Amino acid sequence: MLSRIAAIVLFAAALAAPASAQLHGSKAVPRTPDGHPDFQGVWTNATITPLERPAQFAGKATVTDAEARAYETKDQEVNTLDSDVGSNFNRATGGPGVGAYNNLFVDRGSELARVDGVKRASLIVDPPDGKIPPLTEAARQRGATMIRSFTRYDSVKDRPLSERCIIGFGSTSGPPMLPVLYNNNYQFVQTRDALMILVEMVHDIRIIRINGTHAPSNVRLLLGDSIGRWEGDTLVVDTTNFTDRTRFRGSSQNLHVTERFRRIDSGTILYRATVEDSQTYARPWTLEYPFVATAGPVFEYACHEGNYAMPDILGGARKLESEEPKQ
Repeated sequence: MLSRIAAIVLFAAALAAPASAQLHGSKAVPRTPDGHPDFQGVWTNATITPLERPAQFAGKATVTDAEARAYETKDQEVNTLDSDVGSNFNRATGGPGVGAYNNLFVDRGSELARVDGVKRASLIVDPPDGKIPPLTEAARQRGATMIRSFTRYDSVKDRPLSERCIIGFGSTSGPPMLPVLYNNNYQFVQTRDALMILVEMVHDIRIIRINGTHAPSNVRLLLGDSIGRWEGDTLVVDTTNFTDRTRFRGSSQNLHVTERFRRIDSGTILYRATVEDSQTYARPWTLEYPFVATAGPVFEYACHEGNYAMPDILGGARKLESEEPKQ
């Protein structure tokens, strides 16, 4: 509740602060009255660029437009939800007619992300192979424990955070913020002292305190504690203090994410994030891709409205238990 009140206050303050525009090279970059780049607006990070580089682009950080078009066309063919029973998506979700999503719900974009005029083969830009570094032994053990816990159905609290509509799935709110299957829109509201990011998925809200200090280490938050600072025209955001429940790709609560937001023109924010967690990954790794301006608005995301999945999931588990042979 406090986060939502803060977001409303930030939004009202931002409306009262007119932005100006200055030239960044040959491109107009809107600026706030204090001279910093203005990130306000509605943005989308939808892209079909995979997080890790696919085998067909091994050794290539970027691809030609012709290679990109071929990849994009193939992606549309194999990931069509309604018409192709044997598509990748339908194989994963059970196929059409059995409760799977259809094309109406999916908005993952249709193109590879373009940075510096060239299309990228993966979101990960470091390591150079475009792959997540190897996991540590401790991370592999945590992963095995997480898999076992995912099969628990004794209580609502056993289920994953995204399944309970607490935060979005796939790190859509981050940090780091990643594109997912749908609802890839974000609204940025900015003041001199803070940047608020309203995430379409589950209406998660991030408050980045500019020139603030981190909370004590015993204060843990699902989205971490984010502190921003300006390095020239780049907003650098340092996030720590995660809980042991967020588990970004198996991370520990010592996850440390450094994000860089750079508005490169009137319609683009270049987003770069470095992930560090020595208890999880053999080395830090970095991803980069653009947020692109979109008309909006960000519509309401009513995750629980008419949602009978949770009682049905737990009820199904009770029914299976009742059918087990009695010892």
